[in-house]
Amino acid sequence: MNAMSRSKSDRVLDFSIYCILAIVLVVVIYPLYFVIIASISDPTYVNSGQMTLWPKGLNFNGYVRIFQDHSILTGYRNSIIYTVVGTAISLLFTLPAAYALSRKDLDGKNIIMYLVTFTMFFSGGLVPTFLLIKQLGMYNTIWSLVLPGAVGPYNLIIARSFFQNTIPDELREAAEIDGCSNLTFFVRMVVPLSAAIISIMVLFYGVGYWNAFFNALIYIKDKDMYPLQLVLRNILIVNQVSMDMMGDVDQAAKQQEIAGLIRYGVIIIAALPLLVLYPFLQRYFVKGVMIGAVKG
Repeated sequence: MNAMSRSKSDRVLDFSIYCILAIVLVVVIYPLYFVIIASISDPTYVNSGQMTLWPKGLNFNGYVRIFQDHSILTGYRNSIIYTVVGTAISLLFTLPAAYALSRKDLDGKNIIMYLVTFTMFFSGGLVPTFLLIKQLGMYNTIWSLVLPGAVGPYNLIIARSFFQNTIPDELREAAEIDGCSNLTFFVRMVVPLSAAIISIMVLFYGVGYWNAFFNALIYIKDKDMYPLQLVLRNILIVNQVSMDMMGDVDQAAKQQEIAGLIRYGVIIIAALPLLVLYPFLQRYFVKGVMIGAVKG
């Protein structure tokens, strides 16, 4: 009787958990789904709340307006370059630094970690940083976008915790006995065993570089070097300004509807690469974060 009772209670618990997860899934997925169908629906149905689950009155004018601007392709190209180069540089600096700080035989590592943590809460400010970037000759270059944030303190702490809990000291000692140097050990042993945290760093840094627009707004003056996010921002501003300058009420209302479609389309265009990339890294995401954040 007790076994049957426990079995029934387990089924009830499982059902409750699945219901809660289903609700959470709907809450998370529906806004994105709504943006997708709203970007291809008639703005009249969207604004009046008549569209809920399926697109109504297919309308691709928003995407047509967006891709009529040739700067979109240039922005895509620039963002891909900035993301790939920036992520590679960030990995090049973050992983060796995190491994070195995870070593017990590194003198002064606690002081270094204190300084790293300090930068999470305090910075030099926008004006001093701008002056520094300009004096270093990085203004209006790709380096002004990828070098200042090459090492993220939070990512460094996660990677350090991962190495502390994943790479045993016995493995390093065995490698030293065989005459393996620290650099060789890191390249041939540590890196192949760190696929999870490398994937996490690629995801974190990649998302950061892809979504970044403020640094480009401050440090880039050449429009041909604008990243995608800044290009899309300018498209939204131009459409909003042109709508505000119209005197005809009917024409302004029509332009407002187009501007709404453009806003939805811009969200999809900007998020699409990340939505495509994330499923391939998702299985590493949970593992790397749990090892790096919980056990550390």
